[in-house]
Amino acid sequence: MKLLFKIFFLLAFSCTVLKAQDTIHSKNTDAILYQPSKKIRGLVVGLGGSEGGNAWASKHWKNTRDQFLEKGYAFLALAYFGSKNSPKLLEKIEIQEVYHAINLSKQKIHTDKVAIIGGSRGADLALLLGSYYPDISCIIGLSASHAGFPGNTDHFSTSSWTFNGKELPFVPVNEAAVPFMMERKIRQAFEAMLQDKESEQKSLIKVEQIKAPILLMSGTEDEICPSSEMSDKIIQRLKDNRFKYHYEHVKFEGGHSEPYQHFDKVFDFLQKNF
Repeated sequence: MKLLFKIFFLLAFSCTVLKAQDTIHSKNTDAILYQPSKKIRGLVVGLGGSEGGNAWASKHWKNTRDQFLEKGYAFLALAYFGSKNSPKLLEKIEIQEVYHAINLSKQKIHTDKVAIIGGSRGADLALLLGSYYPDISCIIGLSASHAGFPGNTDHFSTSSWTFNGKELPFVPVNEAAVPFMMERKIRQAFEAMLQDKESEQKSLIKVEQIKAPILLMSGTEDEICPSSEMSDKIIQRLKDNRFKYHYEHVKFEGGHSEPYQHFDKVFDFLQKNF
């Protein structure tokens, strides 16, 4: 009897803490909405990077995802390419379609508060979403870029992003970058591309249009791209435009994935600014 009672108690307890989970159906995206068992404080949207698929819905990120839920945040794991119903490649991703999936999730849980956390290319997308949509409440970019770059194709001749069907400007692959790309020296390829100052200026993300606090986190020894330097440029652009919301750039010793080891900074930022 004692064993049966323990089993019953554990089952009952697990039901009380079980997080509700819904699939959000929206064009060219795959998204799973996780809801906490307590009162919802707002919606946090997780965007993965160039790995594609729905990274934030994976077992790898379950513990971190559950931490958001335990703190009362609903969590939307959103795939914008490389999943069943999204584009195959990171190429000409329509920002409006990503926002539509977010908006459907907002309506489902009846909240106006939305924080977006993105890593790598997902950080770029988070900044772009904030620059186009004033109802985004917080932006968190891990290893972000300050400008648009080509889509991940074999020809690198198209933009990663579109808005209203129009490709956004991007820094093209130039001759200086080709040898580094052939040797898989990705950071050096980015640095060579950024020698094209005219294209860089045309491709800058208009972060000054964001109407929300911004947290950037980067690794000073990023082997993929100069994310610390690019995040510094974002901060400088905000300063130059007298950005009125809170913003900060936290640097860590480490590589491209180092910011993912410091979610305590993310939770602290959300507690103060969301």
